[in-house]
Amino acid sequence: MSSHAAGVGESEWFVHDRFGLFIHWGLYALLARHEWVKQSEQIPDDVYERYFEQFDPDLYDPEEWAALAAEAGMKYMVVTSKHHEGFCLWDSKLTDYKATNTPAGRDLLKPMGEAFRARGLRVGFYHSLIDWHHPDFLIDDVHPMRNQPDREKLNEGRDPARYREYLHGQVRELLTEYGRIDLLFYDFSYPRRDEQGKSQPWLGKGREEWESEKLLKMTRELQPQILVNDRLDLIEQGGWDYRTPEQYVPKEGVKVEGQPVLWEACHTFSGSWGYHRDEASWKSVEQLVGMLIDTVSKGGNLLLNVGPTARGEFDYRAVERLKGMGEWMRRHSRSIYGCGRAPEGFETPQDCRLTYNPETRRLYVHVLGWPFRHLHLEGMAGKVRYAQLLNDGSEVKMLEGGPGHVAGPVGGGSQARLLTLELPVQKPKVAVPVVELSLK
Repeated sequence: MSSHAAGVGESEWFVHDRFGLFIHWGLYALLARHEWVKQSEQIPDDVYERYFEQFDPDLYDPEEWAALAAEAGMKYMVVTSKHHEGFCLWDSKLTDYKATNTPAGRDLLKPMGEAFRARGLRVGFYHSLIDWHHPDFLIDDVHPMRNQPDREKLNEGRDPARYREYLHGQVRELLTEYGRIDLLFYDFSYPRRDEQGKSQPWLGKGREEWESEKLLKMTRELQPQILVNDRLDLIEQGGWDYRTPEQYVPKEGVKVEGQPVLWEACHTFSGSWGYHRDEASWKSVEQLVGMLIDTVSKGGNLLLNVGPTARGEFDYRAVERLKGMGEWMRRHSRSIYGCGRAPEGFETPQDCRLTYNPETRRLYVHVLGWPFRHLHLEGMAGKVRYAQLLNDGSEVKMLEGGPGHVAGPVGGGSQARLLTLELPVQKPKVAVPVVELSLK
């Protein structure tokens, strides 16, 4: 793992734990059609105000959320303290646009952090650099009011310096009043630069508008152990600890200058981050387990998102999938925790993914496509002490040189180095079966 920026924060737990819960929750849960709905439907502040006046998550139980995450095998969480709409889940002293002033009438962030920590999960915040509600945030090409004919007039009197002060002040609140914070997921920069390289804030915003270097310095001073993501527009300056591919898994993991770095793929159960009532493209438990395996096999983490409802519950479809993943993790988590990519020289069999735990010297073969009886491992003869199915601990018979009879002379070449696992004809009743190999 490249030391590049990782190591500024504490990363050992991050590499070990591998699996986290993302939570996107805000006023957009009432509209139930994507967290960017204010922007996509160009809803003005006075119309959007009705959702602020209506927000009352009376069924919110952070202990239940934490229990679901823990039972799913998740080891950390990241929640939206504030998304782009500008609404704050905590009792910020710097704005009235917060949960305490809605019918909810309370700080929703503090009990959440306490509940997750009580379950042994680490706590992180997603914090939006963008704020479509703040009166000093310049209307740019991404803003809900971008197409207003009087856009320039609306921008008169808006002071980007005042907004920066607000942004930095709120981060200071979060990092001083809410206990140990292990991750900070800033989101996001979209600089539009002219030919001289100068940012054009009326079009987009980046490190100049956020004063990212100053913001990052304060973040690290307040929470020295914290890991910070890569969306402050400081990629080239090394102002990040981990990379964040979104809604895809990289082909071979993430590398910088040819060296592997910390990375975390963030994904949704369906297509939206915020609660979306009518979405139908929900991934199956088998797909989600496969995604987790694929990510870890490439040396990455999976941050899987839930968008709670406006009444404060996890959608039943999310609950079903979390429980399904938990059922798989209960028997197979040691192929995930503490594991990463297999060492050089281990060839991945067809329809499989490999993960490896260097401390236990155990190699895990995740069988995504169940074969008929035999699974062939090239170059593995003589390297394995014992093989078993992880779901029930039953021995898997090993055959050196391959099974069956071959006409003509046998021996030498690749056949002599072949290790064949003799599997049951029927696939075990789990989402993805795993064979655990104890190496010599």
